[in-house]
Amino acid sequence: MRLLPEEVLRREASQLCQRVHARGWVANHDGNVSIRLESGGFLASPTAVSKADVSPESLLVLDTEGKVLSGGRKVFSEFALHLAVFRARPDVSWVLHAHPPTATGFAVSGEALFDPPFMAEPVVSLGACVPTVAYAAPGSSTAGLESVIADVDAVLLGNHGVLTVGSDAETAYLRMELVEHLARIQLVARQLGGPRPIPTEDVEKLLEARKKAGLGGGARPIPSAAAPPAPVADVAALVQEALRRYR
Repeated sequence: MRLLPEEVLRREASQLCQRVHARGWVANHDGNVSIRLESGGFLASPTAVSKADVSPESLLVLDTEGKVLSGGRKVFSEFALHLAVFRARPDVSWVLHAHPPTATGFAVSGEALFDPPFMAEPVVSLGACVPTVAYAAPGSSTAGLESVIADVDAVLLGNHGVLTVGSDAETAYLRMELVEHLARIQLVARQLGGPRPIPTEDVEKLLEARKKAGLGGGARPIPSAAAPPAPVADVAALVQEALRRYR
């Protein structure tokens, strides 16, 4: 896997934290970010710091088990969830956790989000649904997350928030944005009688397009150092290509 130099990752991580705060997806000390390092360890945002105030210098360096190697603060209590993702998804370099209000409303109410899917493009970008992982106290079992994260790129954490993954900061951010957007659409659709699912056969075609595009843990080949991972493809183009190919 091709990874960027640590100083670049630090800058991108602090910018990601600030963008998430600016969007109103976190408040107080909410949310966290972690990044896989070439050394096998991780960078992570510090606990008890507003995401608006995270700087490149404030990020922690962790070993492969999450022990702090450098940095002036403690690691956040949910790091076990991030570690579970990194174990299950060798293609993932970034994990983002936030509390976007509408999507988190689904997470705390137990309402299913995008399950079944009601739009085509998000199937390619996120997977067949945005599953909800049952509530678990910090430090408890991560089995629920590990059982679903191989096939999707975003999950709701029950009574908690949203977690998205990506090969880079922008991808993790855009997936968080998409989850919140879907939650807002579904909330409005429910007031109008409920969203109408797209046909199952189309979902299957879109998942095949997702696989061919190298998206998702089960499909994406791990890139070599000489071949950087391709940017997230234009989802609309993927959808159109998939429908042309299979109809």
